[in-house]
Amino acid sequence: MATYEWYSRPRNYNGERKACALQSEPTLDHPLKPVTISQVKKIGRGSTNAKKQSPKPSPALDPLATTMEGLDPLSQFAAAAAVKVVDPLSLGASPSPDTTDAGGALAQHKLDDSFEPWSSKKATILSKYTTSEKLSITTSFLSAGGREKVTVKSQPAAQSTVTDKVKNRLEQLDDFEEGSVKEMLNLSQQDYVNRINELNQALIASWDQDQKVKALKIAIQCSKLLADTSVIQFYPSKYVLITDILDTFGKLVYDRIRRKSTYIPSGSSTPQMLPENFAPHQVPDSAKETCRNWFFKIASIRELIPRLYVEAAIMSCYSFLTTGEYEQALLRLTSQMRGIGDPLVAIYARAYLCRVGVAVAPNVRTHLINNFYDFLSSYSQLQSDSVQNILAIQRLEMSSYLSLYSPALDWILQCIAHHATEDILTEILGKCKKQCNNALLLNSIMSAFKPEFIASRALGFTDIIKECEEAGFPKHHLYRSLGTNLAMADPPQQQRLSVLNEVWKAIMKLRTPEDYISCAEVWIEYPCRHFGKKEVNTILGDIIKHMNPDRAFESFYPQLQSVMSKVLSHIKDFSILLSMDKFMPMVDMFQRDVVKVELCRYIMDAFCRNQEEATNDPVIINALMFVCKTMHDSINALSLEDDVRDIGRLLSGFIRKIFFGRDFEQQLSFYVECRANFSNIDSVLVTLVQCVNQLAAETRTVMKGNHSRKTAAFVRACAAYCFITIPSIADIFHRLNLYLLSGQVAMLNLALTQADAFFKGAISLMPDVPKSMVIDKKTRSTEPFILSYLNSFLCTLLVVPDNPDYGVLYLVRGLLNVIQDYVWDVDTDAKATVFLNVLCLLSACSQEQFIYHIKNVDSNDVLYGSDKKFLTEVSTVCGTLITSILEHCKALGQSQAGQKRQSQLALDFFNRILIHGDISQAEISSLALNLWNLAQKHGHTDTKQMVRTLEYVKGKGSQAGGKVYKELASSMPLQSRT
Repeated sequence: MATYEWYSRPRNYNGERKACALQSEPTLDHPLKPVTISQVKKIGRGSTNAKKQSPKPSPALDPLATTMEGLDPLSQFAAAAAVKVVDPLSLGASPSPDTTDAGGALAQHKLDDSFEPWSSKKATILSKYTTSEKLSITTSFLSAGGREKVTVKSQPAAQSTVTDKVKNRLEQLDDFEEGSVKEMLNLSQQDYVNRINELNQALIASWDQDQKVKALKIAIQCSKLLADTSVIQFYPSKYVLITDILDTFGKLVYDRIRRKSTYIPSGSSTPQMLPENFAPHQVPDSAKETCRNWFFKIASIRELIPRLYVEAAIMSCYSFLTTGEYEQALLRLTSQMRGIGDPLVAIYARAYLCRVGVAVAPNVRTHLINNFYDFLSSYSQLQSDSVQNILAIQRLEMSSYLSLYSPALDWILQCIAHHATEDILTEILGKCKKQCNNALLLNSIMSAFKPEFIASRALGFTDIIKECEEAGFPKHHLYRSLGTNLAMADPPQQQRLSVLNEVWKAIMKLRTPEDYISCAEVWIEYPCRHFGKKEVNTILGDIIKHMNPDRAFESFYPQLQSVMSKVLSHIKDFSILLSMDKFMPMVDMFQRDVVKVELCRYIMDAFCRNQEEATNDPVIINALMFVCKTMHDSINALSLEDDVRDIGRLLSGFIRKIFFGRDFEQQLSFYVECRANFSNIDSVLVTLVQCVNQLAAETRTVMKGNHSRKTAAFVRACAAYCFITIPSIADIFHRLNLYLLSGQVAMLNLALTQADAFFKGAISLMPDVPKSMVIDKKTRSTEPFILSYLNSFLCTLLVVPDNPDYGVLYLVRGLLNVIQDYVWDVDTDAKATVFLNVLCLLSACSQEQFIYHIKNVDSNDVLYGSDKKFLTEVSTVCGTLITSILEHCKALGQSQAGQKRQSQLALDFFNRILIHGDISQAEISSLALNLWNLAQKHGHTDTKQMVRTLEYVKGKGSQAGGKVYKELASSMPLQSRT
């Protein structure tokens, strides 16, 4: 193949800038400002009055305004959604105002979101109240035998009345109560739970098979299990499991009656199902009779506990009978609860009644307070001999026994406290003081009522706590509950210090670390919110004092972490935080590596999030340097990638927050210390190199580009720091980018020797670039990155002056050698594209004056002054590149698969010649024409692109001095494809 000689087109960059500059036009209005329309009205003969209207968008800017009558489809949809669509059937079925009261239908009243539902408490109860004792269950429905048969005595047809059927079913219930039932013994807790679940499934199956009496029997049997306290510590969990079955039974009965309650609305002849909010007068008599039958069946149950529970389960069915029955029924059942002898069984029965009551009639509240007062009246039974005997038999402590009351008592008080006034709290506290000032009751009261009520009388509660009887319920639970309330609501200003003093005196006297830290964990938030660092520091010191003996802190890391997290969340100024002499000793108590690293990550996350301004406080720097080193040293070969990334992010955030102002040497010393401490994480080293480069650039800015001897030495030291640090980074792509960036900064600071070293390092690293890399768990080719990187590199090399010791364009030649030897993908034209870009660079190098410069740096245009020898060297390199590109084009044309790539590459080469080549030279003009023909040879090029290119050449020919382009255009054939 012939050797080509390259001729660069002379460029006048300043002239080109002026020619390409767009004409500017001054304007006073913003283009996005709404158009103001002025309406002109005639007032009289020859007079006008201009009236300005409010700004509004021009109709031309709103194409939907005319077609949609000013309202677009989305607005119409929103308007339609805003209109409440009323069902005419619901209108006809809705009860009249005078027939609706607090005891309406089941769905008539809803509890708001502030009321914690029972469903959210069940999981906690089931996980807390467990046992390893063996349990027993008495039932006739879990035997391994065949299906139970329900026998109905036959009656003559004339006597088979409704009364006879009811009588027969009552006899079946009597048969059940008098018949034989089986007792399953030695059941584990899991076996017991499984049996209860089987009973639930048996109830549903019986109901689905229309065996309603059998379903009622199952509900009665389950209720009787709640009278058994043989394994008393499991009783709350048993209560949760069995009341779920009763809830299922109640729902089945209610749904059945409602399905039978079809009615005919006024003005219609079609029967309809009852609406959600129905009134009793809409319920047909047959459904009311069915409802009464259910209550009659339940009233015939002889035992008290099953009768109370089952009637409470179907309490919602009273809505089919009358609107005022709820309150009477709830008060009647509340009175009957007094017949239950066991105080534990009684309070859970009251809790179930309150739960049903707030579900069906939230506005009926009389029975709630009555249930609580009945419990107060019977509270003395908890200290009776019978209870003491039970505890002795089951070897249960009084404190554990009292804790069994908490779920039921908390629920009753929650129902009372919901939307209650502060007067109710005052009344309850007065009753408790008179009848039983007990710690258990006081704890439940503080947990149930609004924190604002508790906080407003915080000092009074401290007095009540001091005077109350522990009786197996330790007072530290009360202090914890009080602290929880004060964390959500603020006490009066004049009480705050007194409350803290009174409470902390008591907490300090707690002997066991477990009791102490449970209170300290809650109360640490109080001084953080209302006091300064002195009080917080004192409490931290007291925590250290209590947790250090016998290394007790090792058993309470979660609580200690909670203490630290609350301190960090409230004290956001780290200069205050780290000036407390007990803060870092608290950190030192976390001696388990995993826990300590987690705490350090939390501390650094708080610092990076809350420290808005950079700091140079030595206390902060030294303390956080220790914290960061702890995190860094936890990284090893087994560390997860996410952990390494997160720690690297925190360390980098810390580095960027430290700034010494104009003391650049101190700043560099800090970066040197960080490199010594954080050398194992790539992202941190990358941050350090970038920060040092930024420091060198700031030094140049301060000196306005004219370095003194001292600052020149300093920026060279910065370059040396980067040159030493970059090889320590494992990721080759980071290294390449940082070599280029550091070289550019060195050039800005006139450190030419250092810049050469960076550029040589980048060139020497190119052969090690892998062929592929993993991004988002997908393998990608690295050639797009290489092309982008080389383009940036070539742009920088334009202004890099040659070193006299290495010859002309020694960096470009070295880069070309690396590109030539690199193993490129044979299915791409990346190598030829790089050569085209180098050709553009060499064309820029041939100009008398380069397109851009670095201040105070003499580039090759100044060093060589368009010397012929220099231009000859450039032309020789260009000729070599042209030969390589054309050889690649020729190779592509040898296969049909490569012909499209050949056409595209030839067109790209042609475009480069148009921009950078001297068309007036016959050799360049001939080369351009050959490439044009080659691009069209196989018909793979885009015809529109070819037409636009030809029009561009013709346009250049019509300009002044464009004769050569005109001649070229006349010689450029345009092949048409049919």
